[in-house]
Amino acid sequence: MLRVTGLEDQDRWADIVKGFSRHDIYYLPQYVKAFRIHGDGEPLLIYYESADTRAINVVMKRDISSCAHFKDAIAPGTLFDLSTPYGYGGFLVEGDAGGDALGKLDAQYGAWCRENGIVSEFVRFHPVLGNYLGMEPVYEVVLLGNTVAMDLASPESIYYNINKNKRNRINKALREGMEVCWGWDPSLLEIFREMYVETMDRNEAQEYYYFEKSFFDSILVDLKDSALIFYARKDGRVIGTELVLMCNGQMHALFGATKSESLQLSPSTVISYKAALWGCENGFKTYHLGGGVGGRKDSLYKYKLGLNVRSENVFAVGRKVFDEEACGRLLEIRLRNGGTLDPGFFPQYRA
Repeated sequence: MLRVTGLEDQDRWADIVKGFSRHDIYYLPQYVKAFRIHGDGEPLLIYYESADTRAINVVMKRDISSCAHFKDAIAPGTLFDLSTPYGYGGFLVEGDAGGDALGKLDAQYGAWCRENGIVSEFVRFHPVLGNYLGMEPVYEVVLLGNTVAMDLASPESIYYNINKNKRNRINKALREGMEVCWGWDPSLLEIFREMYVETMDRNEAQEYYYFEKSFFDSILVDLKDSALIFYARKDGRVIGTELVLMCNGQMHALFGATKSESLQLSPSTVISYKAALWGCENGFKTYHLGGGVGGRKDSLYKYKLGLNVRSENVFAVGRKVFDEEACGRLLEIRLRNGGTLDPGFFPQYRA
């Protein structure tokens, strides 16, 4: 049996997800609602059940006709593709996860996708859950790099897994009066939003990473029981913020922001440390910080690695073409319109 649920049945969706022992925030309807507002597609929960296997996958269904490359080239509502919601996901499987069982899952899932005009799917597997392992019967699995998670087993493990340079920065900042607080209310979220925009401007971020106020309003309401804003304050001023999600023993740094004139004070490092201590005190197991851009071991990854030099989470993606003929036609349209193909991008027709 394969069942597909949309946000119109949010309660059933949430109940199904919470029935999986390793579920996380990225699978819940309260999380994906904001990204529908952002224009990422229509969120769907895929639920599969057989005699010995249960599995869930959360995807954003995107109408390919809305992509600028195919304007007026294909009819709306005819061809779609799937992508993991912002963050991480991929199938969570309970019970028999052997090759034969996953082959049956693949057969039913693939049949549903082809019947519903789904051309392809791109998956960002969950680095902490490691759910890429064994998924080769369903996807082409590609290992891209590593991400960093802080181990929250004890205050001592948090502190001593941080490299010495960052420990010294934390100690200096705290001695000089920096404090970290946390909360969740509209005024605090507005402070975060304004600082986040400043940070994106400073980093010359892509347009995608600028979110409308309606996006943050959704997060404020829908994730009120699963999120906190941690913020660093110095001399009565908020100089750094981090939006942190939490669910089922795991914490995630979703977005961070720092005042430009306060970068040298390292508020983001202090916030991560204090948020990790809060997580430890409240029974959480890991605090996932993410990785570098595109899984690369760039300066962003190296910064995060300094917060847990022993972190070894693998970041993998999954690629799947359900309709080779439609995929070929889309590639032809791109080439005919003067586009160039990028073999490293998936799906290539969106490159």
